[in-house]
Amino acid sequence: MATRLPSALPRRPTTALPFSPLTTHTSTAYLAPSHTPLSHTPSRAATLIRRPRRPYSFTQLIQLSDGSTFTIRSASPQGVYKSTKDTRNHALWNPHEKSLQNVEVDEAGKLAAFRGRFGRGWDAVTEPAEETPGDASRGAEEGHVCC
Repeated sequence: MATRLPSALPRRPTTALPFSPLTTHTSTAYLAPSHTPLSHTPSRAATLIRRPRRPYSFTQLIQLSDGSTFTIRSASPQGVYKSTKDTRNHALWNPHEKSLQNVEVDEAGKLAAFRGRFGRGWDAVTEPAEETPGDASRGAEEGHVCC
């Protein structure tokens, strides 16, 4: 089997090496200092840790779709922000609002373009939700009161 070498060999001779006081000649290799002078020590500049940048915050007036306003601090330099979709006119925030129940809102015209290209065969089948006048009067006779 091969002989394994030590993983860390000394770089230069130190005073820890065997030195016999009985020898008559002295070698300069054994008299070398054990420390490395500062001029030979590798060094690098200290890492500069910068303060985090905080953007200037502007005062901004927010105007909701119903006309109500409030003021906030924002990084946007725009003085007034007029919201078209907010909590007052969005179906997810007002699920019971009848005026927001139209699921076919086609603001960009993509639904009309799809129907022009492929027809109305892909539309969801909806049952008529309208009541006939006779049905409403019959419910009142039985004691059912609507809303």
